[in-house]
Parts: sequence; structure tokens; C-alpha cells
Amino acid sequence: MPFDVQDLSGTFSVGDIVIALSLSFVLSAMIGWVYRFTHRNVSYSQSYVQTLVILGMLIALIMLVVGSNIARAFALVGALSVVRFRNAIKETRDVGFIFLVMGIGMAAGTRFYTLAVVAAVAICLIILVMYRFNWFASSIQRQVVKVQVPPDGDYTAHIQDVLIAHTSEFELVSMESIRGGALTEMMYTVRLKKGQGPGDLITALGERTGGQRVTVLTGYDQTDL
Repeated sequence: MPFDVQDLSGTFSVGDIVIALSLSFVLSAMIGWVYRFTHRNVSYSQSYVQTLVILGMLIALIMLVVGSNIARAFALVGALSVVRFRNAIKETRDVGFIFLVMGIGMAAGTRFYTLAVVAAVAICLIILVMYRFNWFASSIQRQVVKVQVPPDGDYTAHIQDVLIAHTSEFELVSMESIRGGALTEMMYTVRLKKGQGPGDLITALGERTGGQRVTVLTGYDQTDL
């Protein structure tokens, strides 16, 4: 019985492959540059941006393979379900960029070329506008204060007295025992009063904690005593 090999590549032309992969590459690279330009924090990863580009092209390839074949689509879902990703996403917006390149790759892979271009350009422009005009930024800046005190003694009341004097509002978030019970660490979220700085708060707390460590996290840097 002869061995018959059937090539299904004829369902799309070489031109379709080149256009879909090239377009997904260009648009995903553009999205990657927008992500890099609008990234604010220190958690920027070159590997993540390169993965965005690869993912866009990969999705386009997958859509070419699947086409309109429902059985092939279900088989692909089953094959991909065994993949497990261990890396944690550092920021919520990173998830949005992943879905964006996936959507663009799907549009390019299914040969909706105009949709892919218009959607990528429009969404990237919206991202740039939000970055340029700092949309939805909160005018209220809060700090996180971590205070370590000995377990014996009424230090909580003394700390709250300092917080009342230096902050307009504060809230106890957590309290835990550390270093085998030798110290108690309390964490507060606070909003400093106008004219008060993290250094002033650290100095005042240091006088009430018996010389133990005090940390103020401002969101941009960290101040320690």
C-alpha cells in the first residue's frame, strides 16, 4: 500500500504567508516600541518586548494553520493547554499589551489586513495620548510605612500619635511577628500632610520605636532609617 503524503499548504498562497507574517511583525514591533516609550517603572524587560513581537507572529501563523477548520482549532486548543507559564506579570498593563499583539496577530493571520493596521495604529495612538496627558492619574499620593518595634510595651499608641501629627489619614494594613518573635512589624498606608516629608516622619517614628528600623515607601523610592 503506497504511502500518501498530502500537503495542505495550497489552502493559502506564499504571498498570504509573507504578508501575514510580515504585517504581524511590523505591527507587533510598533506595539513593542509604544510599550517601551510609555513604560514608567523600573521593571522594563527587553525579553518581554521581544516576546510580544514573537507572539504576534506566532498567533498569525496559528491562524493560518487553523483557517476555518473547527476540528483543527479544537486540536490546537488541546495541544496548547499542556503549556504552563510560570512567569508572573509585573504590571496589569503588560497583560493588555499581550492581548493587543494577540488580536493583531489573529487579524493578520485571518487576512483581515486593513483591520489589523487600523486597529494597531488607533490603539497605539490612544496609548500615546493617555501617556502624554497622564490620563486617570490620582492626585492623592500615599505612602507605605513599615515600623519594627519590640513585642513588649505599648508602642502602637506612640506610633499612632506620630502618624496623627504628620499625616492627614492613615490605616493599619498588617501586623506580624518577625525574627522569631523578637520584633513586631506593623505596616500602615498613610497620606502625608502638606509640608511634611518622608524624612520628617521617619525621624519622628525613630524616636518612638526604640531605635528599631522604620521604612517609608513612596511609590518612586524607598527611605530607610
